[in-house]
Amino acid sequence: MQALTLPAAHGWRWLTDGFRIFRRNHLLLTFLVVSYWMLMALVNVIPLIGTIATTLCIPAFSVSLMNACRNIDRGVALGPQLLFSGFENNLRSLLTLGAIYLVAMVGILAVSALADGGALMQMMLAGEKPDEEAMSSGRLLLATQVALVLLCPLVMAYWYAPVLAGWHDLPPGKALFFSFVACLRNWRAFLVYSLAVMGAALLVPLLVGVLAALFPDSAALLTVLLSVLLILILAPTLFASFYVSYRDVFVTTRADG
Repeated sequence: MQALTLPAAHGWRWLTDGFRIFRRNHLLLTFLVVSYWMLMALVNVIPLIGTIATTLCIPAFSVSLMNACRNIDRGVALGPQLLFSGFENNLRSLLTLGAIYLVAMVGILAVSALADGGALMQMMLAGEKPDEEAMSSGRLLLATQVALVLLCPLVMAYWYAPVLAGWHDLPPGKALFFSFVACLRNWRAFLVYSLAVMGAALLVPLLVGVLAALFPDSAALLTVLLSVLLILILAPTLFASFYVSYRDVFVTTRADG
């Protein structure tokens, strides 16, 4: 297995090719993404246990959605049962990745607590609203900035780790290492990709804002349409772009499943 170093322009192509994959089977891919979110939301209702369970399962569900995108890309049949297909191979490593991610996130939030006394940590883990003093003093903003800086290398390590474990049977440590190195080698492409995603995410609200100003009586309806648009188009496109970035970066010496 080898990670290529791609030009910066590939970051834009990941998003556009992801949209092409989405268009080829938009109904079923959207169904799988929305079903995944709804299932996670339902389990998260259970205090503490729900958060732990969903975090442990995120890598396996990530592989499931990557399986769906790969099937679309290859012209293979797609079905609702793919939602749980990520649990069929190397599950122990995938659950271990989820556990490591959970511990790492708690560690990051614990470090951020040094800046705001734990307001961000309580908000993220317990859903408690930060007090006015933490928000007005800027301590919550500082804690958020600290968390984002620490989150960056964690995201790099996890970007490809689930699929490397699920498709190539890599142990968690190697999957995290290869993912981090691949992202580091392609930081220029990921920078362009991030800017493209932010641009796409900001363009729709901007258009809705303009339309709401022109048609103030329809502002509420336009807001609902924006939410639906983001869920039904942008979210599945992003998942497809994750697959495209893997497909373009990694050259493998054997079939990836």
